[in-house]
Amino acid sequence: MSNVLFSWLAFTIYSVLAFYFLNAQMRGKGDFLSRGAAGHWVVVPLLLHGYLLGHDVFAGGGFNLSVVNAISLIVWLTLLVYWVARFFYPVGCLQALVLPLAAIAVLLPEMFPAAHQLANTGLFAFKAHIAAAMLAYSLLTIAVLHAVLISFVEKRLHHGSVPRILQNLPPLMTMEALLFRMIWFGFVLLTLTLASGLIFSEQIFGQAWQFNHKVLFGFISWGVFAVLLWGRRAYGWRGRVAVHWTVSGFVFLVLAYLGSKFVMEMLVH
Repeated sequence: MSNVLFSWLAFTIYSVLAFYFLNAQMRGKGDFLSRGAAGHWVVVPLLLHGYLLGHDVFAGGGFNLSVVNAISLIVWLTLLVYWVARFFYPVGCLQALVLPLAAIAVLLPEMFPAAHQLANTGLFAFKAHIAAAMLAYSLLTIAVLHAVLISFVEKRLHHGSVPRILQNLPPLMTMEALLFRMIWFGFVLLTLTLASGLIFSEQIFGQAWQFNHKVLFGFISWGVFAVLLWGRRAYGWRGRVAVHWTVSGFVFLVLAYLGSKFVMEMLVH
């Protein structure tokens, strides 16, 4: 079976599961079903998606981290984290919201094939740098999703009405606790990413470290998350303040990585 058929098969299963869990969420049973046997089925498209990512990213014996592969990988990691977390936290609703994104992401490499081959892919420093970067982006993607949901639900609560699909979310205090746990882990991985890029630049990228727009936005993002975590510890920041800082840090992170890749690959070619 070709990769195109695998992609459409994964898309179909993702879509069916998304419809099933979103419908269950509307009936107030999303989290219950995600913890049961039905939730185990998510691993099927996850495995297919992971296989396709491995083929696309490591095509030709190199390391192809094009913008579409990067987006697909981040969404895949995000869903994987939710699928594992459902055993410990009531995050069935959040998994249901990510499934449609995964259905789109699995098709992106087939619809918009692009090559961005990186050198020095056999080095341990390179592999560690990429692994830390992808995990950091994934965790902070989940964090910003949490932040936006917290902000939306909080506003709707003030107006006395929350959409049915979001009525079974975990309590806001639980959501905030999960938010800051993910930001802490993402911040540590982002620190490792920036530090490894700074110290091992010649080994990883084949050239001396250079201060450019990508590095600038990366360090600004790191600074924003550092201030947020300090404010949480020192002043107990929460609610809208935490949401605004989380979204700001994530925007700079997107500009540092996906923004520059999009401009270079899609616009400048």
